[in-house]
Amino acid sequence: MKLRKQVTVCGGAIFCVAVFSLYLMLDRVQHDPARRQSGGNFPRSQISVLQNRIEQLEQLLEENHQIISHIKDSVMELTDTGAVSPSGHLPFKSANGSWVLPFDGHPTFLAVKPQDCQFAVASRAKTDVQMLDVYSLLKFDNPDGGVWKQGFDITYEPDEWDNEPLQVFVVPHSHNDPGWVKTFDKYFTDQTQHILNNVVVKLAEDPRRKFIWSEISFFAKWWETADVYKQEAMRKLILGGQMEMVTGGWVMTDEANAHYFAMIDQLIEGHQWLERNLGITPISGWAVDPFGHSATMPYLLKRANLTSMLIQRIHYSIKKHFSSTRSLEFMWRQAWDTGSSTDMFSHMMPFYSYDVPHTCGPDPKICCQFDFKRLPGGRINCPWKVPPKAVVEANVAERAQLLLDQYRKKSKLYRSKVLLVPLGDDFRYDKALEWDQQYINYQKLFDYMNSHPELHVRAQFGTLTDYFSALYKAYGVAPGSRPGDFPVLSGDFFAYADREDHYWTGYYTSRPFYKSLDRVIESHLRGAEILYSLAVANARHAGMEGRYPVSDYALLVDARRSVGLFQHHDAITGTAKENVVIDYGTKLLRALIGLKRVIINAAHFLVMKNKEFYRFYQTEFYSTLSQYLVLFNPIEQERLCTVTVLVNTMRVRMLTEDGQTLPVQLSPQWSSGTQMSAEATFMVRLPALGLAVFHLYDSADSPMTFRSDIVLRLPSQSITPFICSCFLLLFHLQSIKRKDDNLEVKVHMQFMVYGTRPSKDKSGAYLFLPDGKAKPYNQKEPPVVRVAEGPLFSEVVAQHQHFQQTVRIHNVPGVEGLSVDMTTMVDIRDQTNKELSMRLVTSIQSGDVFYTDLNGFQIQPRQHHPKLPLQGNFYPMPSQAYIQDSRHRLTLHTAQALGVSSLESGQLEVILDRRLMQDDNRGLGQGLKDNKKTANRFRLLLERRSPGNKMDSTTTSFPSTVSHMTDALLNHDVLALPVLPKRRGVPPLQTFAPLKSVLPCDFHLLNLRSIQSQDPQSPSQYTALILHRLALDCGFEAQNLGFNCTTTEGQKFLNLLIFAHNCETYLLQEQVLVLIQTRPHFSSSFCYQCSSSHIFLFSFSLLTNILFNFSGLK
Repeated sequence: MKLRKQVTVCGGAIFCVAVFSLYLMLDRVQHDPARRQSGGNFPRSQISVLQNRIEQLEQLLEENHQIISHIKDSVMELTDTGAVSPSGHLPFKSANGSWVLPFDGHPTFLAVKPQDCQFAVASRAKTDVQMLDVYSLLKFDNPDGGVWKQGFDITYEPDEWDNEPLQVFVVPHSHNDPGWVKTFDKYFTDQTQHILNNVVVKLAEDPRRKFIWSEISFFAKWWETADVYKQEAMRKLILGGQMEMVTGGWVMTDEANAHYFAMIDQLIEGHQWLERNLGITPISGWAVDPFGHSATMPYLLKRANLTSMLIQRIHYSIKKHFSSTRSLEFMWRQAWDTGSSTDMFSHMMPFYSYDVPHTCGPDPKICCQFDFKRLPGGRINCPWKVPPKAVVEANVAERAQLLLDQYRKKSKLYRSKVLLVPLGDDFRYDKALEWDQQYINYQKLFDYMNSHPELHVRAQFGTLTDYFSALYKAYGVAPGSRPGDFPVLSGDFFAYADREDHYWTGYYTSRPFYKSLDRVIESHLRGAEILYSLAVANARHAGMEGRYPVSDYALLVDARRSVGLFQHHDAITGTAKENVVIDYGTKLLRALIGLKRVIINAAHFLVMKNKEFYRFYQTEFYSTLSQYLVLFNPIEQERLCTVTVLVNTMRVRMLTEDGQTLPVQLSPQWSSGTQMSAEATFMVRLPALGLAVFHLYDSADSPMTFRSDIVLRLPSQSITPFICSCFLLLFHLQSIKRKDDNLEVKVHMQFMVYGTRPSKDKSGAYLFLPDGKAKPYNQKEPPVVRVAEGPLFSEVVAQHQHFQQTVRIHNVPGVEGLSVDMTTMVDIRDQTNKELSMRLVTSIQSGDVFYTDLNGFQIQPRQHHPKLPLQGNFYPMPSQAYIQDSRHRLTLHTAQALGVSSLESGQLEVILDRRLMQDDNRGLGQGLKDNKKTANRFRLLLERRSPGNKMDSTTTSFPSTVSHMTDALLNHDVLALPVLPKRRGVPPLQTFAPLKSVLPCDFHLLNLRSIQSQDPQSPSQYTALILHRLALDCGFEAQNLGFNCTTTEGQKFLNLLIFAHNCETYLLQEQVLVLIQTRPHFSSSFCYQCSSSHIFLFSFSLLTNILFNFSGLK
């Protein structure tokens, strides 16, 4: 009522002023004596002018009357609804035609201080080997190395081991892919269960026998099917040291495409299973099959309390270089580490493969003779035409000398006199016969070697940790410490080539549909974990644990394991057979359905104002004209953004919980180039990690409801350039210009096509072997172009034959309005041996340097090398890539892992999809012909560097605050949960905001994960809080993020305060990354050192209704 009076009075005043002004003017004309006296001589021209002015005044009066009437109607309408826009003003168009949104009245600020830059500009600890330097140094040629084709001749002196005998640890293993040519379940039935059954029987026959196992997904399935006697026998072997669990992840994860959230989650799942069922913790890492190695992995293993690790698939030229410098064992340090706290002792295998012919020494022809599964009469043989011989007394001396020669030559590539020799291959030891063939023959060789002191060797079976322990002991250092003068290395090992110019860079993009699906489910998993933990805590506090569906925990466990399984290096990579891919997809879809149920149930409970009315029931759907909408913000910061929902009417009104009307933009939802339905987009402010309640109902148009202006350009019509405007950006298909920057940056988007080689080796699921440089994408008809413009967003959609490109700009204050939203819907199912790429050609002077992320965890500088083939300059891009010069940085954020490169200065190029008709001879036996229509989602962020701020060092680089926030928005969409009430109506709902105060902007809440109890289907009373402190490049001009953003000002100590509703306090424990070994207890209010770039994990009791308060650092 107050608003109505104010607007009416204001409108009336305007009306009175206009009328009074008109009256004075007319009165002056009629009563001026001078004019009356000379009336006869009054010029007709002046009379005409006066008449025109009177007509103009009458016209203005009429317009004023219309305005007053409009204001009156608006006031009446707003008064009838009892609501106004958050600011009390309507969106309007400015003089240049751009829409302007009224500020919502919420104070926002970004406090970035010089201290925030301390970590980014700090000097780094010196390393002996930097992989960027290695790439610059090497020629990447491939001369014939003799028996070791990719290496060199190795010689030694016979007396080299006289003073210190050679210690040889032969480590039997079986590499079990959880899906590749067969499905996970088929592999288990056909082979894996038999391998583990044999472990129980055959290791018990001789205590000198050893074995290692990596994939906990398979081991857990075997354990569930084994009887209690087998379980006890296996437990005895493990606790006795004959059987070792290495790495302990749910799978041997891919390291190129996997996101660090999923890498950590599958590691936790495996370690939690081992601790609960066996009471053990792995201490050594084993990764023989991922196609290249990321620097993220040693960091995660270090944080999980592992002390050592082994890697295998690395470019053959790098292996040769490291072998020649005896640098195959090193301390792997994070490039951003200012000290040595991240150092992980790492062992690199030197030869082509992890199979037996390539592990005993440099000559595969000789080593194959000691793979006794290949004895004559078996199903496999040696390609070098010299078969193995069973070891008998008559030949043991000759056989032992021949094998020892290989051992000695291999040991010359390392600095110690302790040698590791793996003995295994894919799915080995599934037959009892092979166990006898390998173990009996090798034991005869060991017995001979060990009984002849003149050979100066001690050979034995061992586990991976047996080897590392012996090495540490030889140097007199603690496990995980640097032995002697072993080098310190930083960097990563991408891209991988196994021979010639066969670069494994195609799998960075292969099957992008499933790469995208994986990230969607990861976001749902994280959101479900957070909401479930909070809902259970609230239910326990309210004494309603028996009424809340705690059994949803089983759905969480299933989703964790399905997502974990998909991180396998033949799953997320897109390198499995078609039926196996379908099996992965089925498991992921089942997980997604379960996660949605967990989220719905938790949200249902948390938003209820009176929990006493809570009754768990399966959702029942009824037709209704009025419904509530609950929005979940899964990120740890307040969020100002647009949300789009499909609607079945163009009469839409959206109200907040307290009755305020929100601006709504109605747009067509296009099901094809010209077919459409409707969608509603509205701007909301959501609490951090919270649930907000809105009322969406069918109503007559209100002043806050706008319809998008649509222009459709068909191929027969001429297409004119279109410019969209937004809050801080101007965009068209040729350049980007920020409104606060007079300098325009050219950003020309091109679509390109690669073919494959016409003969010999061709591109496949693994390899990228193009037929030359990319060619421009062409189609016969021009694209159908749609342009939509409105107050909340504007977009241009170009419908091509094989893809649809959507470029949208959000007219929203804050992070969402600072970047360009791009979606490319790709469909190349009618193509043959083609790969579609999107190339950004810019005016940024980036030279030959560009930057890609590793697993969404850190940034790795890259350099384009002309000496490498085109395919050798592509790298994985799980979350972002950027180019920069002294003035600007252009970052391409991605919602799915893809391959990326910068082939020329100022360019970024992303491979969007690949359709290949043939196998690339890496064991799969199929091409990539099961393509699906796939939406690739991106955000393009242009930032201007502050004057006087220098670019990053050559070895490290960090995203800005805006970039971190943009990544979070893209990868963690707002989840819209419609409330369709039962017949009895909807109980009172209220917004749920769990954070008492927000996290600093340089902290990311990676997960809030309920910890398993001894019953794997139910949670314990403890919850894991996983935090990642982000490193910032604050050399870019600060922007309005749309929420209050305070960083930690470079301080290292975080005050983490956890307040319970009833003011009780509960102990917290800092834990290693996999929730096994606890560190000292802290009270519920404690100060803990949290250095930049590190991940921290705490467990605490959630017995009460928890609110989090993350105070400042000190």
